[in-house]
Amino acid sequence: MTEYKDISFLADGVVIRAMTEKDYEMVHSLWFTISGFGIRSIDDSKEDVIRFIRRNPSTSAVAELPDGKIIGSILCGNDGRQGSLYHVCVEKHYRRKGIGTAMVGFCMKALEAEKINKVTLIAFAKNDGGNAFWKQIGWTKREDLNYYEFVLNKENITQFIEGSEN
Repeated sequence: MTEYKDISFLADGVVIRAMTEKDYEMVHSLWFTISGFGIRSIDDSKEDVIRFIRRNPSTSAVAELPDGKIIGSILCGNDGRQGSLYHVCVEKHYRRKGIGTAMVGFCMKALEAEKINKVTLIAFAKNDGGNAFWKQIGWTKREDLNYYEFVLNKENITQFIEGSEN
C-alpha cells in the first residue's frame, strides 16, 4: 500500500493544491482528453461541479504547472462517513512522474483531517490505464459486492471519452 506523504511541490515545478471554482474550465477541458472517462451531462456541468466544490472546499485537488496550466485533477468529497474520488486524471505527457499519487495523497490527507476513515472510487472496467494505476498504488478491488445505481434524472447522460492514450 502506498504511504501518502505531504507532497505539494513535484519535479518540473508542479504544485498540488486544492481545486477551486475558478479551475473548472481547465479541469473540464482536461477531462475530455482522458481516454476511458465517463462524463455526465449534468453531474459534470459547471453548476454541479461548483456545487460539489462548495460542499467539499478542501478535499478536491489539481496539479498545476508554474504557468498556471492544470495537468491533473481529482474531485474528492465525503458524506461524513466515507470519502469518494471521482475523475482522477493526469494529462498523458505528465504521467508516471508521481503526480497522480501526489494528488491522491493530498485528498487522503484532507479526508483524514475531516475524520473520514474509508475512501472509495469507481473505475470503469474498460479503463485499463486507470485500473492499472489503482492496483499499482495498492488500492483493493472489491469482489464481494455489487454496485447499483438508480438514475433520477434521465437527462444526465454519460459520454465515454474514446482515444488511444492508454
